[in-house]
Amino acid sequence: MPEKEFDLLRERWIRVMGPGGKTEEVSLTEAFRRAHEFRGLAGELPVQDIAVLRLLLAVLHAVFGRCDTQGNYAPLCANADPRPTPADALKRWKALWDMGRFPMNFIEEYLQGYEDRFWLFHPERPFYQAAWMEDRKDVFGPFEASKLNGELSESDHKARLFPQRAGSEKNTLSYAEAARWLLYVNGFAETFGKLEAKGKPGKGAPSLGVGWLGKLGLIAAAGNSLFETLMLNLVFLKDGGRELWGEEKPVWEAETVPAAERNEIAVPDNPSELLTLQSRRLLLKREGGAVNGYVLLSGDFFQKENAFAEQMTVWRNAAKKETDPPQWVPKRHNPARQVWRDFPALAAQSGGAEWRRPGVISWLALLEERGLLPRAPVRLQTAGVAYGTMEAVIEDVFDDSITFSAALLTSLGADWVNRVIDEIGTAGRLANQIGRLQGNLIQASGYRKKQVSFDKDFASRVNAAKEQAYFRLDTPFRVWLRGIDPERDRMADASARWWDTAQRVVRKLGRELVARCGPQAFAGHGEVLPAPKAYNLFLYATSSRDILNQEGKRNGRKGKTGGRVRQA
Repeated sequence: MPEKEFDLLRERWIRVMGPGGKTEEVSLTEAFRRAHEFRGLAGELPVQDIAVLRLLLAVLHAVFGRCDTQGNYAPLCANADPRPTPADALKRWKALWDMGRFPMNFIEEYLQGYEDRFWLFHPERPFYQAAWMEDRKDVFGPFEASKLNGELSESDHKARLFPQRAGSEKNTLSYAEAARWLLYVNGFAETFGKLEAKGKPGKGAPSLGVGWLGKLGLIAAAGNSLFETLMLNLVFLKDGGRELWGEEKPVWEAETVPAAERNEIAVPDNPSELLTLQSRRLLLKREGGAVNGYVLLSGDFFQKENAFAEQMTVWRNAAKKETDPPQWVPKRHNPARQVWRDFPALAAQSGGAEWRRPGVISWLALLEERGLLPRAPVRLQTAGVAYGTMEAVIEDVFDDSITFSAALLTSLGADWVNRVIDEIGTAGRLANQIGRLQGNLIQASGYRKKQVSFDKDFASRVNAAKEQAYFRLDTPFRVWLRGIDPERDRMADASARWWDTAQRVVRKLGRELVARCGPQAFAGHGEVLPAPKAYNLFLYATSSRDILNQEGKRNGRKGKTGGRVRQA
């Protein structure tokens, strides 16, 4: 890589959305300077935006984890002398928030001090890359630029029916595009599968797996502007508690680029090091002013168990026995499951036996308790990647969001959280009754248990009906949750509103299922319930909360829905 090219501090490469909805590309410096003007990041994919967001947060931690808003050196790290207090961290955050925009003189001075580390192409330190890979023979690749582009990700077996690009455009990327996808691949790259098994470290070497971000149930707070989004995710106290971070060590401050492949490191004790983790060693290839390929190797990783320095993931307890100590691992999102159904994991107050909420949510709860947030709903965004066989193929990318009162995250909102969780359970029981009805209708239409070849189809149709119920309840639940004001609403009234809505929505779906049945389903035969009786049973089960709960418990004891379909 003989010459420097494309300075990320000055060249336009970060995609943002302006107040009018128009997208544009800006430089790294301009993204900070005008953050208060932009609605948010607007890259090609939500997962790409998460990767860019983490880079921007790393810069802010590197700057304001060391200096106050006046540029005075006053590190917030635990080993500083004199040692700062949690109150100092909150005071600094509040001072930045009240400014309404970032003080650019300090940010620009810091970035210019490391300008040589922010060139996309550089003879010694290309940004987020390893120049020493130029002459290595044991690298994976070269891969075409199309593999770098997350919009063009294709499985090993078939190409996209309607690809975003075609012809020569598919095989090249502009420098701006390549810079964005470089961050994405570093965080979400699939595992090498069979290739990795043949790698140089030898038999028994640790497997890196997918990129670090691909292992997470990613979640971030979203504000009304890029400035607010960055500030809400700028966690100055670990898990919103009283623990200060270690000294900031972003990757561009390191003296050298590690040459080790599959390099296991300790869990970082500071945000900027974790946010710039190099899960892959990469090196872009260029020709004619465009990127036409790249090579890569496995990079740095650490064990995911109890890696609580990561603030942007949901956690689940993976301990095998209830008596075992908790073993917290990141809980990936299910692309087929609405995020509100995972509300218990997001809003868990004490992180009981099953869930531990993300650090960024605990941070928001602290800001709310201290009165540092404006009176407005909090919006959380999730994003993730679904991998295929052996996690060697990216099958899907997805995102979702949920909005509710920030007061629900505090100790004052604990009773409300429990009530919301109960109402999610109500939604689940209503969906189960839809599944029970569908199972009865399928049997009334002529299904026989002896038709073993149809068992999978039977279960699939029942589950599809339940998912349709969740789909119908999706928007109403989001509207209901967002409308809750814990300081003004009566809990009983809010619950009654949800029951009336949910019951109406699910019963309407039940009528539609019955209407789609053929004449045979209404006649009945043998011990199978005819459609009218199955529908009456459904109406009874959904006639009141108490009866719905009783039916749920009864069917739960049987382990089946109506003695026919297993409960979800």
